[in-house]
Amino acid sequence: MKNERIVVCGGGLAGMAAALGLRKAGLEVSILAPAYTAMALQPGQYHPRVYALSGASQRFLAHLGVWNLMQAERITPVQAMEVHGDGGGCVTLNAWQDAQDCLAWILESGQMEQALRQALQVFGVPWIEDRFERLEPGLVITAGQQRLQADLIVGADGARSALRAAAGIEHQGREYGDLGLVAHLNAERAHQHTALQWFTGDSILALLPMPDVDGKPQVSMVWSLGQAQAERVLALQGQAQAHYLQSSLRALTGGRLGDVSLRSAVHGFPLTFERSGMVAPGVALVGDAAHRVHPLAGQGLNLGLGDIEELVKTVSLRGPHCSVGDIRMLNRYKRARAEPIAAMRAATDGLYRLFAASGAPASLVRNAGMQLVDRLPWVKRRIIAHAAGVAPGSLLF
Repeated sequence: MKNERIVVCGGGLAGMAAALGLRKAGLEVSILAPAYTAMALQPGQYHPRVYALSGASQRFLAHLGVWNLMQAERITPVQAMEVHGDGGGCVTLNAWQDAQDCLAWILESGQMEQALRQALQVFGVPWIEDRFERLEPGLVITAGQQRLQADLIVGADGARSALRAAAGIEHQGREYGDLGLVAHLNAERAHQHTALQWFTGDSILALLPMPDVDGKPQVSMVWSLGQAQAERVLALQGQAQAHYLQSSLRALTGGRLGDVSLRSAVHGFPLTFERSGMVAPGVALVGDAAHRVHPLAGQGLNLGLGDIEELVKTVSLRGPHCSVGDIRMLNRYKRARAEPIAAMRAATDGLYRLFAASGAPASLVRNAGMQLVDRLPWVKRRIIAHAAGVAPGSLLF
């Protein structure tokens, strides 16, 4: 078998994880991306973007050797979850109900990035500080006019993937018309390792448990709401913004955590629904370049890591006379990912539409359904098994 080369386009979480997984599988791989710069954090400060990592994703990061490189005190296990409807419905899940240690882990994007970067340096994965510009047969041409030989190009360059467009891979997208607002908050009451979520009819609010700071509880807010309202919140300055969030969140949550106060900047990002063909001859997409789902279930990164794990497995098990860029082999990767991606897409989009439907009948049905689920232990065990990564798929946050 000839010595084949793989170029990963993209230096974010998906790109670094893909390059590391492929390198650990014994393949020659390099990353094409701008220089990596770690975010400088002050004591007690946390990276603005956090993720809910499933059990399957945690095990994959452990397999890559990066889980133990992260600071354990900055990782928060989720041991319970409360999901509140807009008409009194509520589902409460506890990890012990399915004999699990926890449902998920909350950790910072920056923590994972630094651990992956460290592991890539240990394994000697080259990082080419440049940008993808175009494709030629067997070559990646960079913005700096470097010509990189590539038998397989992995697209991990995000939702606006330039590689996807250059490879002519089918892509469909739809905007939800909402923005997601993220920020870290001080809480008056302890979160007790419980993730909280409210479907209000016109917004979706999640408060995710974070490590205490200076002995005080901290949570991370992910609030999905209409674009016009979100932009008004982002436009507020200083104390006006902090006061608005404090009063609005107390009203939405019924004071579940007492008063909450802003402890970081507020960031906004658009919410979109996207799908793609995922592969072309010599090209495979992973993560946001391949698909995006509504963040109400917090599964974007978990789906991306699932892509990477499956791609590494598929490439590693190819036959001795099969190239890493062979479209038949890449189609096996695509087929293996089709079911979990479709299931998560249907679940998140379906839940969004269910709770966005207005009117008393729709509210009655969805809240009655939540109350029924909360009374059925076998259903809750199944949901917990999904969340913990014991069963395929996951519906968490």
